[in-house]
Amino acid sequence: MNKIKVEYTHDNSVARIILDDGKANILDSIMMNEILSVLSSFKEKNDLKLITFEGAGKHFSFGASVEEHKKENAASMLKTFHSIFYSILNLSIPTLAKISGQCLGGGLELALVCNFMFADKSAVLGQPEIKLGVFPPPASVMLPLKIGNAKAENLLITGNSITAEEAKAIGLITEVFDNKEEMNNQIDKWITENFGHKSASSLRYSVQASRVTFNHLVGKMLPMLEDLYVNNLMETEDANEGINSFLEKRKPNWKNK
Repeated sequence: MNKIKVEYTHDNSVARIILDDGKANILDSIMMNEILSVLSSFKEKNDLKLITFEGAGKHFSFGASVEEHKKENAASMLKTFHSIFYSILNLSIPTLAKISGQCLGGGLELALVCNFMFADKSAVLGQPEIKLGVFPPPASVMLPLKIGNAKAENLLITGNSITAEEAKAIGLITEVFDNKEEMNNQIDKWITENFGHKSASSLRYSVQASRVTFNHLVGKMLPMLEDLYVNNLMETEDANEGINSFLEKRKPNWKNK
């Protein structure tokens, strides 16, 4: 693996996936495919009770690769990215995100699909896609389901970021810790207390049951939003201008069409 690391803890009942590209933990096609490969291997691991996601270094993830959002790459990129969400939903293994630093765009979407989200006080969470003239398909389905439409729309339509404390106040984050070290230590204890004596197979049925509405809506709506993105949004001048201006490090020149 080039861009992720996988470790097993708690008597091999927990799989720890660490995003690690050396800096911003960008979810490019290489990292996405590595995540998909690992998730596929988990189908054979009946003893797994939990999958955790975290970023190496100071940040969880700056998000998906903007380069791969360009019109010629967008369809392929979204297909691969969305496969991660379908894989996680189909596995039904409980999932947990440990968030430090920047957790933006596709990075926040990866955290959103998890059953549990924990953060330390360095965390900054946001869906800034609208600032590039585009929108985030997975977050557009998952955020309203997790925190309600009004709060979700505030994040999705403004593109503004929030702190870990603000995220906890709106019900997005389970718990906030002072720093990454404390977060890791407390989560280790939390995992032992909440998963140590439970059946791995029964946990999967519990996830399926507790997510019956969530899974149904993500499964139905995400393909529709992917189609809206690829076949409508990316045919507009402004969506392409937003992506290109970011890559060219200049202000976008919106045509409003």
